Amino acid sequence: QVRLVESGGGLVQPGGSLRLSCAASRSIFNVYTMGWYRQAPGKERELVAHLTSGSSAYYADSVKGRFTISRDNARNTVYLQMNSLKPEDTAVYYCNKVFGAIDWGQGTQVTVSS
Repeated sequence: QVRLVESGGGLVQPGGSLRLSCAASRSIFNVYTMGWYRQAPGKERELVAHLTSGSSAYYADSVKGRFTISRDNARNTVYLQMNSLKPEDTAVYYCNKVFGAIDWGQGTQVTVSS
C-alpha cells in the first residue's frame, strides 16, 4: 500500500509563494500520472495540475502561469511551486494518481490572506 504525505502549506499573503511537497512511500511517480488537487470549504475537490510519466505537465486555467508541478524520482516526491498566490487559492491541497486514485493523504492547508 503506497502512502502519500503532503507538506509545505501555510499562511501566505496575496502575491506570495509556497512550495508543496508530496512524498510517496515507494516509487510511483515515474510510472503514473500524478496530480495535485485542492478542495476549498464547501466546494468539490478539483484537479489543478498533473504531470505524466513522460513529464508533460497540464494545468487548470485558474492556476496556469502561476503554478508549476515537478517531481524528483530519486526522492519519490512531487512538488507544486505556487507563485502569485490569490485568496481564491485557499484550500487543502492533496496529491494522488490521476487515474486509479489510491488512498488520499491528509493534505496540506494553504491559506492566502492579508
